[in-house]
Amino acid sequence: MGSHRNALVAAIRQELAEARGTARAVLAAAESARGEAEQRRRLVREAYATCLSRLAEAREATRADIEDRYRGEATRLAGHLRGLATVSATGAAGAPWKLWAPSEPTPGRSPGLLRIGTISFDGAAPLPGLVPLLDVAHLHLSGPPAILDEVISGLLLRALGSTRPGEVELTVYDPERLGGTLGAFAPLGPRIVGPGGLTALLDEMVEHICSAAVRESWRLVVLLADRATTDEMTRAQRAQLDRIVRTGVGRGVHLVVRGLELEDHSAVERIVVVRDRVATCASLGRLEIQLDPPPPAERIAAFCRETAGRLCEGPPPARLADLEPARTWAESSRYGLIAPIGDSTDSCLVEVPLGEDTPHALIGGPAESGKTNLIHTWLGSLATRYGPEELALYLLDFTEGESFARYVPGPRDPSWLPQVRLTGVNVSGDREFGLAMLRHLGEELRTRAQAAKRHDTDRLSGLRGADPGGHWPRIVAVIDEFPALLGGRDGLADEAAELLEDLARRGRPQGIHLILACQEVSGIQVLWGRPGLIAQFTLRIALPKARRVLADDNLAASVIPRHHAVVNPESGLAGANRVVRLPDAGDRTAWRAVQRRLWRSRPSGCEEPRLFDGNAVPRLPSAYRPSGRVPSADAPVGSSPGAVLGERIDVAAHPARLRLGRMPGRNLAVLGTRTDEACDVLAAAALSLAAQGPAHFSIVCLEPAAERAAARLVAELPAADWYDSSDVHFGPPASDVPRYVIGYGLDAAGPPHRPALRTLLTDGPEQRIHVLGWWRGVNRLRDDLGGRFDPIGAWVALDVHGSELAPLHPQPGGPLWYPRPRRALFFDRSVHRTPEVIIPYEVNSDHT
Repeated sequence: MGSHRNALVAAIRQELAEARGTARAVLAAAESARGEAEQRRRLVREAYATCLSRLAEAREATRADIEDRYRGEATRLAGHLRGLATVSATGAAGAPWKLWAPSEPTPGRSPGLLRIGTISFDGAAPLPGLVPLLDVAHLHLSGPPAILDEVISGLLLRALGSTRPGEVELTVYDPERLGGTLGAFAPLGPRIVGPGGLTALLDEMVEHICSAAVRESWRLVVLLADRATTDEMTRAQRAQLDRIVRTGVGRGVHLVVRGLELEDHSAVERIVVVRDRVATCASLGRLEIQLDPPPPAERIAAFCRETAGRLCEGPPPARLADLEPARTWAESSRYGLIAPIGDSTDSCLVEVPLGEDTPHALIGGPAESGKTNLIHTWLGSLATRYGPEELALYLLDFTEGESFARYVPGPRDPSWLPQVRLTGVNVSGDREFGLAMLRHLGEELRTRAQAAKRHDTDRLSGLRGADPGGHWPRIVAVIDEFPALLGGRDGLADEAAELLEDLARRGRPQGIHLILACQEVSGIQVLWGRPGLIAQFTLRIALPKARRVLADDNLAASVIPRHHAVVNPESGLAGANRVVRLPDAGDRTAWRAVQRRLWRSRPSGCEEPRLFDGNAVPRLPSAYRPSGRVPSADAPVGSSPGAVLGERIDVAAHPARLRLGRMPGRNLAVLGTRTDEACDVLAAAALSLAAQGPAHFSIVCLEPAAERAAARLVAELPAADWYDSSDVHFGPPASDVPRYVIGYGLDAAGPPHRPALRTLLTDGPEQRIHVLGWWRGVNRLRDDLGGRFDPIGAWVALDVHGSELAPLHPQPGGPLWYPRPRRALFFDRSVHRTPEVIIPYEVNSDHT
């Protein structure tokens, strides 16, 4: 029994031990599972917190991005709106009161919106609150009368300040205060309507609307109704008021109403004051407008007094900008040129034609009467209408100024007027250039006439595809102070008059027009002495106090004020006058802006105009200088090199050349005492010869004053021989290339050297030896040549009078020549019939 009990106890103990072990294992597993669960819970909580943090960060970043984009978009839209508002309400219509000033409207542009306050946005600068009025709407205002009257005062000041004086007629119906509400506008003399006048006012406005074909001005009717007006308004008055609301805007009649109800209509803009100085506007929806403070009464009164003064003086003349067309270069000159030069007293632009009926124009007036201003205005108006393919301008100014220099490139402004082909300034002493321009126009006339003749022949022959004659640009040649060209009693004046008459008579069908202008009566008399010429100038423009421009019985020029002109297309006959007020074309800044705009629009290939300035000295072009040392003897030799002596006074600025062939007399004599000019002529000739091919030069300097210039020439011709008074001789060394003896002061050689010099002058050209020498007088040249001038085939005279040149001139008595600074008379007996005036190049000063 004991053993059995022991076994049982052992078994039970064993089972209990196993149970305890199992329980401990299960407990350990449970503890492990609980730890793992707690770990997982901790990880989940951490992940959850991380997700919440990330979501919060993402939410904040997204919110910040949305806010940034909102602010950026709001700022951008506000900027666009601000720019649109600036364009829609320019100048006086939209400026804040502290910066306010009246402004002239842009010609041809409809009135814009008017500012009444500002609109605020979150984080953005306030935008102007704008409402329509002129040409767009009537205004109906609701709210406290005191605030509304302030708003109305500001609207009226902006409307009047952004239009021209007299364009807005103001009528005020104020039965309660009899106009005192808007008393600051009294200097303008507005029409005040009191009690009992409403019916007549409404009937008058309706009648005006029915009778007005087009709007000539705006009528602004301010109705400041009181309670009695509202209570006593009849059905007839209401019907008339409704008619004005429906039809008034199209005829320039606008209502600004406070205290009366207006019918609902698309033309009615309603402004409602919702609380203290805060209003809403029908066109702006729910946006609130912070109303501007009222303009100071003294500012309104000062503006009205100034405007009233301007009304008494009449409307201001048109500006230069008012003459510009809507589209630049949109006109064709095929049938003529038409351009305004100003406006009449009723502000209508006055157009001046150049065509078949009025081919040429004559402008006259005393000094300081505005002649130059008129020319600038006319040319500017033409240049904005007709492009370079339609118009070509040739301008010549014989006055002492440089008024036409603005049309060509200058050191400060590289632009030029694309229509200008040629400009001559400071030419009062260079009538030869005026003659050169007329000759050029004569060639152009013949070219066009021949082309027209060929076209007519082809058309009569029935040739298909014949050129329809093309379309030449019309030429307008302006000669200011033309009497300087025609007034002389010499062959030049006679030829110029003949060319002018030929151009005036035959240029009309070929599209060539002349505009002649002068100041003095004597200038007009030059034309009256040539009836065939004056008859072609049917277009007459007379400035104040001008005489002999119009017909003798036409006294219009005697009574017009300054800055005006009389335009007469009937040869000055009374009854055909049009008085024009001229704008001011003297503003260089405004003109430069227009010219640069046209210059930037010029077509490709448009050439820079040729400028001839009588006060400028041309420099020897680099093409006439040797690039380095004189070419060697192996280089080819031209048969007849040409020495460049100076610039010809012609349209193309050609050089004056002397051909030095192997013929007798191919030598040059420079005559006169002006050392610098004589040295320049010799240097230009030598350098241009050296630039043409191999040559040998001998420099003979016998005049101390010319040694510096001669030394400079030797520096550019290093292979040249040098001779002075110590070793002078006239036997140049033998050479296989042409040889040139450049002599400075050859009359100082003296009698011992005269035989050798005569032999060199006589026999040298046939041996390709040519003398280019300077003598200080004709008598000294005669002495050196022994009385015979045959060896001198060409000469350049500086300060030598025409009578002294008689021995060298083909006609008895010598040429008609009066020496002028930096001008010379050039004659080559193998080429010229009469001498020509040239301008010696500036050479030596280039290499000081």
